Amino acid sequence: MTSRPFFSVALAAGLAALLQLTVPARAEAVPDVDASLAGSYLAARLAIVERDNDAAITYLRNLLRLDSRNDEIVERTFYVMLIDGQVDEAMKLTDRLLKTDRTHRIARLALAVKAIKKGHYQSARTNLAVSMSGPVGDLTKTLLAAWTFYGSNNAKGAVDLIDRLEGPDWYAPMKELHAGLILDAAGVKKEAGKRLEQAMKLDPGSLRAIDAYARWASRNDNIPAAIAAYQSFDKQLPDHPLVVQALKELKAGKPLPPLVKSAQEGSAEVLYGLGSLLGRQGGEDLALVYLQFAIWLDPDHPFASLTLADLYEQLKQADKAIEVYESVPASSPLKRNADVHLAINLDATDKFNEARAHLDKIIAQDPKDIEAIMALGRILQSRKMFAECATAYSKAIALVPQPTKANWALFYFRGVCNERSKNWTGAEADLKKALELNPDQPQVLNYLGYSWVDQGTNLDQGLNMIRKAVKLRPDDGPIVDSLGWAYYKLGRYNEAVTELERAVELMPQDPVINDHLGDAYWKAGRKLEASFQWAHARDLKPEPEDLTKILVKLDKGLDVAEQPAPVLKAEENSAPAPAAAPAPAAQ
Repeated sequence: MTSRPFFSVALAAGLAALLQLTVPARAEAVPDVDASLAGSYLAARLAIVERDNDAAITYLRNLLRLDSRNDEIVERTFYVMLIDGQVDEAMKLTDRLLKTDRTHRIARLALAVKAIKKGHYQSARTNLAVSMSGPVGDLTKTLLAAWTFYGSNNAKGAVDLIDRLEGPDWYAPMKELHAGLILDAAGVKKEAGKRLEQAMKLDPGSLRAIDAYARWASRNDNIPAAIAAYQSFDKQLPDHPLVVQALKELKAGKPLPPLVKSAQEGSAEVLYGLGSLLGRQGGEDLALVYLQFAIWLDPDHPFASLTLADLYEQLKQADKAIEVYESVPASSPLKRNADVHLAINLDATDKFNEARAHLDKIIAQDPKDIEAIMALGRILQSRKMFAECATAYSKAIALVPQPTKANWALFYFRGVCNERSKNWTGAEADLKKALELNPDQPQVLNYLGYSWVDQGTNLDQGLNMIRKAVKLRPDDGPIVDSLGWAYYKLGRYNEAVTELERAVELMPQDPVINDHLGDAYWKAGRKLEASFQWAHARDLKPEPEDLTKILVKLDKGLDVAEQPAPVLKAEENSAPAPAAAPAPAAQ
């Protein structure tokens, strides 16, 4: 699914517009004010580009103080505050935004959310009516308005509003889910069950749809159906903590309460669901706004905070993710999951020892916690502690006596760690096992296929596996790079150039891929282009050992760089180690 932005200019473009802001003429009469304005503009610009919201807000507040009549600054401050979760502060700017643009879409949405929180449902509907348009916008305002009708004791009007909405196919699961949730909250049992069951059928991978239906079934004399629904999800994603807890209660004969019990909770569910969807589809800034609204309405929502933290991880904002994970209450069944991801983000902030101690503590409490063990393997791999990484994954594999397709990653990552620790026999066995469990997994096809080609064994099979990986992931730069580098290793330099040029187009800032293309250009007789490409790779901050090789190539060419190192004299009691083979690009 793709969607248009809700506001006149996409948020990312809107924030980027800050770059074009000029110091207003009225500031020119006071030199020190002019300098302060210019400095704050530049500082805010940098902070926004780097997603340092705390700093951006500080500078934007200063800009507001120096230039309070600048509507552009007001709007930028409003957006950044929302993204940062400072919803109460952002709300104070809505009136100023509406004075300039009475239909300002996000300001109207903010006021609607505020009205829902206060129980002022007619006011919420008035603001929603002019808040936004477009596929996601239409669905947002319809579902939120429906929950306001429920809040006004008009469940029938709420469901009728949802049913009248027409749109793309992906509307259907959310329409059925929220119609069912409204009917369930209103006590319209039979119709609620039909709607929730349909939502589950339309989106069988949605835990929220399955959870909503199972909860309804448990309270309507059908605990077996509730158990079956959770068990169907467990086959897709085993041992999810909410599913484990729900099954435990159901098997004890306890019915489960409704997923949503109020208009405020229902509205938070709308914003969480769409925020989660937007985050997966590339709309990160708007996703952050939606998720912050959801948490503001329902601070105890079981998924909104974790989804927000996951999005921070995706955006490489580990410090922000850590704050959110730490806020998950100890009573939440998702606390353990939050703690595992907390450790991953601690490692991302160069707190490896703290991260490892955190995971060791979790694993000591539950030695069968595969997620925690895999997380430990992940950070050990990132630190190039490959032998320990393989040991960690071995512990996880030992907990799975009958591996299924869902377990392919365990063998794949142990295979990577074995290969990096020079245990090719173990690596090859692991990669073959991963491929046996999941024959069409592009990462495994790429890694095993490339390893064979690089070693000069199983050449045809290896090359075909890489080609298959590229066919499955045609826009994956590292996998396309693997195909190009495989052609290079086989001496097929023109084909290598073709694929490596495409890989560079997909990932222009990757030093390894640019270096590979330089090598292919040299072998294809395009030496000037090779030098340009190596110079570009040099400037992209490659790993130190790669940088050394690139500098030699720039100075003396590839032919000299490829010459073997001189053999050490016998009395030095050692022979040079063979050059390490380039690792497969996708890891």
